[in-house]
Amino acid sequence: MFTGLIREMGSVKSYAGNRLSIRASHQAKLGDSIAINGTCLSVVSLEADGFTVELSPETQQYINTSALKGQVHIEPAMMMGDRFEGHIVQGHVDTIGTVSAIKNNGNSTDVFIDVAKKFMPYIVPKGSITIDGVSLTVNDITKSGFRLTIIPITVKETLFGSYKIGSRVNIETDMFARYIDHILKHRQAPNMSWNDVEAIQAQY
Repeated sequence: MFTGLIREMGSVKSYAGNRLSIRASHQAKLGDSIAINGTCLSVVSLEADGFTVELSPETQQYINTSALKGQVHIEPAMMMGDRFEGHIVQGHVDTIGTVSAIKNNGNSTDVFIDVAKKFMPYIVPKGSITIDGVSLTVNDITKSGFRLTIIPITVKETLFGSYKIGSRVNIETDMFARYIDHILKHRQAPNMSWNDVEAIQAQY
């Protein structure tokens, strides 16, 4: 589990086949789970200046592999007792979105992202969303996606400063929205109430 707060910007040394080697100051251990651009991956080897993770064919199918170059977001998995600051992030990318517009507001930047229609039910106004591993709040829903408002420090310290119109990004929608939608679609009780839904949500 992750929080969506980027701990370090690493740099890609190589990406070939199913191996991604990253230069970073983070002292990883073999088998560690580390989110790279929001994708939970396992450390399979260690180097003096970083580590290597492995990507399964299914992972490569769902994430934006074209961004696995230059700088990448790094977040190690949470440890028991860590401070919880973002929101619950699994590191399971749902889909790839496309930046459709960027509007500088002076002390903030609005970023509009388009996403496939089938994922829109999991994107809630003022709810949580993860973009390339960054925990953010959805400000508005648009006809084809959603709007985010990014503060200057996030623009400076993450890949948001490099996004342009047409940039593709990994998206993980809200976990609870996905779970509730699945439960409602497959519920056996025909008269499930919102109290029932809240009781189920409290279990996670």
